[in-house]
Amino acid sequence: MAANPRVMFPDTRGTPLSVVGTEVTVLSADRADLKITLQRGEEGTGPPPHHHDWDEAFYVTRGQVNFAFGGTLTNCPAGTLVHVPAGTVHAFSYGPGGGEMLEMTGPRSQAVTMFAALDKLATAGEPKPEQLVATAAAHGVVLTL
Repeated sequence: MAANPRVMFPDTRGTPLSVVGTEVTVLSADRADLKITLQRGEEGTGPPPHHHDWDEAFYVTRGQVNFAFGGTLTNCPAGTLVHVPAGTVHAFSYGPGGGEMLEMTGPRSQAVTMFAALDKLATAGEPKPEQLVATAAAHGVVLTL
């Protein structure tokens, strides 16, 4: 059975999730092979180095996002596409004035469920670092602090 086309207008999006300094709006979570989120952050915010067993790609739509792979930092302005293969240790932070990007993840991705769990922690108060690490690990993300 073929999937039905889907159109999501800005006013039909869900409430953004608060994920450790990043606002994450889930655009597509109902497919097993593709998840799409819109992510926004203030200058300097972003996740620490981490890896997971799914591919992901980012398309910078506004501002600048700085991606780190190993010892290399790449400044990515709007219009840049970044592909991160499964298992690659990576991090990113939003550049001057903040930034916005689309994130697309492939099969096995637990990103959306992890974002929801981290948002739940944030609404319960200031999460402790060990809670963040445990929540990420429970969703297949290994932080390499």
